[in-house]
Amino acid sequence: ASDMKGSVTAMVAAAGDFAKESGRDFAGRICVSGSVHEECFEGVSCREVSRIVKPDMVIIGEATTTTIKIGQRGRAEVVVETEGLSCHSSNPHKGVNAVYHMMTVIEEIRKIVPNEHPILGKGILELTDIMSLPYPGASVVPALCRATFDRRTLVGEDEESILVQIRQAIDRAAQRIPGLKAKAYISRGEEPCWTGETIAAKRYFPAWVVDEQTDFVQKAAKGLRDMGVEAKISHFDFCTNGRNFCGEAGIPTIGYGPSLESLAHVRDEYIEIDQLIKAYYGFKGMLKELTA
Repeated sequence: ASDMKGSVTAMVAAAGDFAKESGRDFAGRICVSGSVHEECFEGVSCREVSRIVKPDMVIIGEATTTTIKIGQRGRAEVVVETEGLSCHSSNPHKGVNAVYHMMTVIEEIRKIVPNEHPILGKGILELTDIMSLPYPGASVVPALCRATFDRRTLVGEDEESILVQIRQAIDRAAQRIPGLKAKAYISRGEEPCWTGETIAAKRYFPAWVVDEQTDFVQKAAKGLRDMGVEAKISHFDFCTNGRNFCGEAGIPTIGYGPSLESLAHVRDEYIEIDQLIKAYYGFKGMLKELTA
């Protein structure tokens, strides 16, 4: 309801009614896209939208409680592996336990202090899962340990700068463990889509932000005010398709949509009717101002 049927409905209705009421007498072209698989690979499907439509500006309809979002932190899924040597656990001295080595690496990784951005806030580096191989161990000292970190990135950071920090932590761990075998990389994912297609991509999604003082943002805000919507300006706490439109393609992008951000991905999800109606009028107001 909130993520994203309500907003898609409001966008389609607003675009259709605006076209009808204006007699299609407006500058440019208005396109409404409903892209697939955003939760698993935000922005990947939108690469085709960017390629085909080539938009001059984008409004993302994600839930914003009808405020204007001018940016978001990016996301990278960083995998760290340590390599050991298997042996029978009754004679552990004959092997090398990869998990013990990972413990030291993680200790060094936790010393990393992510950067901070004046608008997007603090970057994040958090361990999300860890596993040893073989699993289950069955009396075998693990020869491999793999840990995954969720790295929320900021504008100005890229894949290499993220991995450099992790590799420096590995180097520090190597000073404590001679002969340490460890590596870090950005993971790749592959998921079946409901369309029957398989979508595969690297799990790296760049941060983005637009200047609040640009004509695009100011005109959008004026369009909302003209419709009686007083929308404060802030940023997304979660990832959106803006990672492609603005983060990759460099297209000026904002977020505006109905419902509470906290209602996405929850049980008994719903959308408030007044939010839906406010978004509808808000979309129409922005379209009028941006195509004048």
